[in-house]
Amino acid sequence: MFTPRATPSSGRRQPSRVTGRKSLSGTPSGLLFSPRRTSLAARSTPTRAQGHANAESVNYDVQTFGSSLPVKVMEALTMAEADDTISVKVDESGWAWMVCGEQLIIWKICQTVVAKLCVCKELQLAPSEYDYTADLVAISSPGPLETSPVQSISVLTVAPEGRARFWASLAHEGNHTEAELDLGDLCNFVVAVRGGSFVVSSCRNHLLRVTTDPSGRLGSRALQQGQGVLSGIGRRVSSLFGMLAPPPNDTLHSVVWACEAGCLYSLTKSRVCRWEVGESSEQQTLNWDARCSLDEMIADAIWGSESNYEEMKEGVNVSYLDMKLSPSGLVVLAAAWHSQDTPCIAYFCLVTLQDLGASVSDHIIVEVTKHTAPFQTEEALSTTRLVVPNLGSTAFLYTQELVFACSTGTVRGGPPEERISFSAPGDGVRGGGCCGNLPIFFSQTNGLVAVVARQAVSILPETMEDSLCSSLAAAPEVSMMEMPTRAEAVAHEDKTKMLKNAFLRFCRNDLIGSQALVDELFPTEGGGDGEDGAELDEVVTRIDLDLVDDYPASDPRWAESVPEESGGFPLTSLIILHQLEDKMKAHVCFMDFLLQVGLLQRLGQVMVRGGPMATCLLLCEHAEKLQAAMVLKTQHGKHGELVNAAVTRALRKNGGAVPPSLTPADVFFREVSQISLVFECLLEEEERRLKENSVDSVQWAETVLTVNNIIKDMLQAAGQYRETKASMYRVSDVDSEPEYIPWTASGGVREVITRQHGVVLRSVYPQADSELRGALCEQLVGLLDLYLGGYVAQLASLQLRTRGRPAAAQQERYNALELEYSQRRSELIAPLLELGQYQWVAALSEKFCDFDMLVQMCELTDNQSRLQHYMTKFSDQNFADFVFRWYMEKGKRGKLLSQPSANHPQLASFLQSHQHLSWLHHIHVHDYQSAHETLYSQATGETRYFSKKKTLLALSKLTALASDMEKTQLSSHLDDIVEQERFLLNQEMLPSQLLEDKNLDPHTMPLLTPHVLITLYIGEDNRSSNEDHFKKALDLLEYINEEDMVDTESLKQEIFARALKKDDWCSWEGSDDPLEPARDSVFVKILLKLIQEGVSLQAYLPDVKELLDSEHLAGFRSKPYFEYVLRVNYEHYLQLQI
Repeated sequence: MFTPRATPSSGRRQPSRVTGRKSLSGTPSGLLFSPRRTSLAARSTPTRAQGHANAESVNYDVQTFGSSLPVKVMEALTMAEADDTISVKVDESGWAWMVCGEQLIIWKICQTVVAKLCVCKELQLAPSEYDYTADLVAISSPGPLETSPVQSISVLTVAPEGRARFWASLAHEGNHTEAELDLGDLCNFVVAVRGGSFVVSSCRNHLLRVTTDPSGRLGSRALQQGQGVLSGIGRRVSSLFGMLAPPPNDTLHSVVWACEAGCLYSLTKSRVCRWEVGESSEQQTLNWDARCSLDEMIADAIWGSESNYEEMKEGVNVSYLDMKLSPSGLVVLAAAWHSQDTPCIAYFCLVTLQDLGASVSDHIIVEVTKHTAPFQTEEALSTTRLVVPNLGSTAFLYTQELVFACSTGTVRGGPPEERISFSAPGDGVRGGGCCGNLPIFFSQTNGLVAVVARQAVSILPETMEDSLCSSLAAAPEVSMMEMPTRAEAVAHEDKTKMLKNAFLRFCRNDLIGSQALVDELFPTEGGGDGEDGAELDEVVTRIDLDLVDDYPASDPRWAESVPEESGGFPLTSLIILHQLEDKMKAHVCFMDFLLQVGLLQRLGQVMVRGGPMATCLLLCEHAEKLQAAMVLKTQHGKHGELVNAAVTRALRKNGGAVPPSLTPADVFFREVSQISLVFECLLEEEERRLKENSVDSVQWAETVLTVNNIIKDMLQAAGQYRETKASMYRVSDVDSEPEYIPWTASGGVREVITRQHGVVLRSVYPQADSELRGALCEQLVGLLDLYLGGYVAQLASLQLRTRGRPAAAQQERYNALELEYSQRRSELIAPLLELGQYQWVAALSEKFCDFDMLVQMCELTDNQSRLQHYMTKFSDQNFADFVFRWYMEKGKRGKLLSQPSANHPQLASFLQSHQHLSWLHHIHVHDYQSAHETLYSQATGETRYFSKKKTLLALSKLTALASDMEKTQLSSHLDDIVEQERFLLNQEMLPSQLLEDKNLDPHTMPLLTPHVLITLYIGEDNRSSNEDHFKKALDLLEYINEEDMVDTESLKQEIFARALKKDDWCSWEGSDDPLEPARDSVFVKILLKLIQEGVSLQAYLPDVKELLDSEHLAGFRSKPYFEYVLRVNYEHYLQLQI
């Protein structure tokens, strides 16, 4: 962009310039510096012709823009020397400026033929050793530039060396302030941003925020790069967020200010960056590695079809030249060349990036233009610049010699590409920009010119323009003055015709007229809701259906068969395939029309096949059916007899008559929307041929193979179109989108594939040889892939829905569909597994995550390495847990517990919810402490089975002894285990006679509570009860907890009372010593055991009076001797302990 000043010529004095040149030896190579262009013989003064005649221009007109150039501009051009660099910039606000030497002229473009009071100011730039460009100038104002008076407009210019001049008011050309900016390199861009401030950049990507104080004094600070909110977290972590610091010596190619978003974008040779700019602060929020992401995509787009592409892509070089903002995102101009090509050609590409805020969308559009140039140097490539108007999908590349119109590639059926030359003697493009949504360029001989698409050019297929006009002839031409007012009702049929008329205007590049007509028909005030929204959906659907089902009236064979009321779009091709291709082109044009006039995002829902569907997706369905029809027509040429038979059946079912001048194929392929009828008819024809032909005949197997191919290829073509063009049909409000069932997954198509599945595997496969079996299975897997893919799409649409139905109902529908999907998946894949078609089972099961089939296949083939591979591949979907659960359900616990060491962490996690097995795994890996803890936890929690609790306690003790626990902890655990075993011992020692009477098996009996054990020991059913049993009952009292809700004192009384009843105390009446006969009683023996154990009878025994009053001793209350003997023994043994 900058070149050192040349030695002044002898014909003109230049007192402000020095004769010496600054050396560029210290300037890094690769920067955008070039020597001055060879001068023209004489500067030409612009003339204001009404148009720019260009014999080469076919699709575009070059027209003068605005009024005549200001006199100062004309004079500057006339007086400029041959070696003076002239650079012009046109701002979308309607302001333009021209740099000629050290002279700056700023003027307001008057968009009328006659300029009355056109503002034009001339400013003197600071002296510089290098050439100025218009990129080193920026204007700003507190309010919108379009309406700001000249007094409020400020100007900042920066010389390449960094000397800044600031005019606080353009009205006062002589008043300015200056400051030196430390950029560390030559300045290349000045951009006005928020708060009346500017951003100044250097070629080496150093950016400064330049501000002014009330006195006009300039201040500056550096914009931080690669930090922002992630500052200080380290290079490695910040790289995860795309926020690395820029590489050193990163050449800056473009700086773009997005006013509405308040964002500043920069393009370097390797990165795209974004700053969020506030009134007084800025923060970098994106630092995206463009070279890493885009270089290979660009190379693939240009050379990807080459047979040796993998070898040659190493020699591909990519240079990023310019960047502009468009409605579709950031548009980057790039050039690519291969260093080994002879001659070496540079190919120019447009790359559209969508800024998602935190990152750049993965949906990147690379459009390779037809513009090429012989590669000389990267410096020469940098002279190509970019202009992208805000309306449409057209972009303009320009150099000093030409303007190249092309498409950004963001829509199908884009504008035509064309080279517009400005290389006439004395002419040249000195700069450009956008104004009034038009691309504006500054021509040396014609001044400001606009490149406008010619009205006569239509983007519709050949001759469709006339056909469309004839289809609308029944309705009078509606001019903008004759449009009905919004209060007047417009018939639905009329709205359809009017929207067709708007579509026609759009195809003729009359964007303004088309948009105005659409705005009148469907005003935006209602937002597209209610009846107006439903009508819009219906009208749009009707027109698109007319396109795909159109009668080819220009085909003379159809002349007598076209309905008189047909308001379609007649096509002219005599070949059915060409007719289908033309319909596809028309559909794409219609989609672009809906997008550009703002109707696409307003579309809602329509009823299809008994349920709601997003209108955008129905439009996509029409295109998918066109793709399927083209595939079927191709197969028609190969298998005419079979397809004709199926087509004839379909017409017969649909009640379609075939005129004498037409074939069944003509009639069938005309109505593309009914293309799916052919599937069932193909199966019927197949079944007929299988019955009529011998198994040994060639036709018998060929029929099945052909039908498989036709159905598979048709459905695949439709599905591929749906995936690749998804962005074109994206629903604006995904949350309210109804459940999406693709036509390829509708009930009829699913039934066809299911029937064909049965035909192939039950009828044909058993009779086929190995080669035929392989071909059949491959085709069948392709069909099953499409079948199951339809379920996946349907489930995905349900997942996206968050409104429209109650959450419970939505989840219920999703669960039911998921269950249906799982069942159908297993039913269709399992037969292949039974037939040993493992490679196809693996392909389908891996893609659709049928883990059950994968595990079964690995078990049948005993392929543990493959199973390990799946555990790694599907680790994020818990495949390992599924395998472990499968082993559990199938009773393969040995395999479960013998997993490789790599699976031990996952197995341990899985067994946390299966503690009855996890301890075995802990022992297997020698983790005895964990095994002890698991066994102890299970033993403590076991309340049902006696033997199980006993075993778990024993194992817990063993693992505790084998563990590395600390001695204190080990002792505590062992004491607790021993205590629980002591309790279990009471149940283990129940008399065998008692167990038999109670039908209790020692190996299977339940775990009994302390209360139950006491009752068994002291109850009458224990016929062999003795003092030991009663003593056990007393010992069991300590195991009764408060939560058992048992009165232990009452229970103790009962134990002693039942012990007293074991002996006949009254038979000792008359004995001289009441103590002697009682020594052999159960009661006294219990007392002796208690004394022997050191139990204080005074505290432990129940009160003798309360004991005598016990209901269990009610029979002894009338026997004074019993009370006497009991009291004597009580007193005796109590005294014995004193």
